Amino acid sequence: MKKDVLRMCVVCRQMKPKEQLVRVVITNDNLDYSIDGKKVNGRGAYVCKTHECLAKCIKTKAFNKAFKNNLPASLYDDLARVEVNE
Repeated sequence: MKKDVLRMCVVCRQMKPKEQLVRVVITNDNLDYSIDGKKVNGRGAYVCKTHECLAKCIKTKAFNKAFKNNLPASLYDDLARVEVNE
C-alpha cells in the first residue's frame, strides 16, 4: 500500500498530496527552472493548482522568497498557463 506524499504550498502553507500541486524546480546554480518536473533534480517548491493560489503566487512572486533568489518573469508567465484543479 502506497502512502500519500504530502507537500506544503508556498502560498497557503497547507499540506496537500503531490497530485494537487505544481512543482517548480531550480537547477544549474539557480539559472534554470522547470515547472512540474517530478523527476528533475534540484531544489523544488510547490504551489496549489487552484486559481487563488496560482494568482497570489504570481502577484507576490512567492517563488522568489521560497528560493531566496530573483527568478525570471517568464517563470510566472508559465505558471499563468498551468491547468488548474477545481
